[in-house]
Amino acid sequence: MGRMLIMGRNNFPTNMNKIIQLITITSLGCFAACLAGCDTMSNTSKGTITKADFGKTPEGTPVELYTLRNARGMEATIMTYGGIVTSLKVPDKNGKFDDVVLGYDNLDGYIKSSPYFGALIGRYGNRIAKGKFSLDGQTYTLAVNNAPNSLHGGVKGFDKVVWKVEEAEVGEHGPKLELTYLSKDGEEGYPGNLKVKATYTLTEDNALQLKFKATTDKATVCNLTHHSYFNLAGGGDVLGHVVQINADTFTPVDSGLIPTGELLPVAGTPFDFRTPTAIGAHINETNNEQIKFAGGYDDNWVLNKKSAGGLELAARVSEPTSGITMEVWTTSPGIQFYTGNFLDGTITGKSGRVYQARNAFCMEPQHFPDSPNHPAFPTTELKPGETYKNTIIYKFATE
Repeated sequence: MGRMLIMGRNNFPTNMNKIIQLITITSLGCFAACLAGCDTMSNTSKGTITKADFGKTPEGTPVELYTLRNARGMEATIMTYGGIVTSLKVPDKNGKFDDVVLGYDNLDGYIKSSPYFGALIGRYGNRIAKGKFSLDGQTYTLAVNNAPNSLHGGVKGFDKVVWKVEEAEVGEHGPKLELTYLSKDGEEGYPGNLKVKATYTLTEDNALQLKFKATTDKATVCNLTHHSYFNLAGGGDVLGHVVQINADTFTPVDSGLIPTGELLPVAGTPFDFRTPTAIGAHINETNNEQIKFAGGYDDNWVLNKKSAGGLELAARVSEPTSGITMEVWTTSPGIQFYTGNFLDGTITGKSGRVYQARNAFCMEPQHFPDSPNHPAFPTTELKPGETYKNTIIYKFATE
């Protein structure tokens, strides 16, 4: 397929580098029409991508926003800093488009104080106990940023670096943004030069797909995930959201939120989401030690997998008022379900909204926390010649 650059006539910018729309030309007829000038794409189009400046990091590195829009009007805006999804606009049951993710209106908010809003997470998602692990007889000491543990890659994880745009185009399955990052040997204490590719695609069926690939030149560990804070009602708490998780067991944690190594059944506990259950149904049962440790849900569920590495439905969330539903599909063996327990009203986000505890939830497909220190868990080791892969899909609909 061909590709061309166009400018909307009604919003022609003074700086022509600021806004570029990339569209797929599916026929010579569409090509001729666009040469004549057009503001919207044809009915056969798969969508558009818009690029805009979003400021600079304190080091002076430019940061850009890419807005992916499919033919049905759904939009995902992604920032090169942290690969962060800054906005995700999906239709509710009345056709009104709502932004269903938390975040900031400007770059400074993400840089100064962000609990991983919408970010790509690595080199290791979740916690590693005491910031240490051993691999091939050598002990590695990581950056500790969640004392006494290392969390989400350390002090400067993948959420705090500017990713390189390798490709931004409308492809066969919809608008696509391909980001890459080289995590150098020794970064945050991790061994090996890790080459990472993260590809976002906004599909025709209102799904935001994220595909990770990574390779290394030295044995290392790798566990990449995504950390959007969702609220399918567009605001307020999420206690009325209804959740279903395809898991019979979960990995209990100690008071430092590090797995004990056990796999416990969810049956008869507040962690049983095998049938649709409101988030608020059992979240305040602090007589349960696990609920008490995290102040709500912040745990890893062991997914019921038909095949290791298979792309399968992990969870489903629905919000009765908006009618919005979200399915989570993944190739990962686990999923972290977090209910925004540590939001405390000190963050003012988009449109001046103050974020309080339980104003959002996260669904983070992943390998299990602290896997490098638990040989019985699915391995997160990555060796030269191997390719790490993880696919995550957030698919939206209404009911």
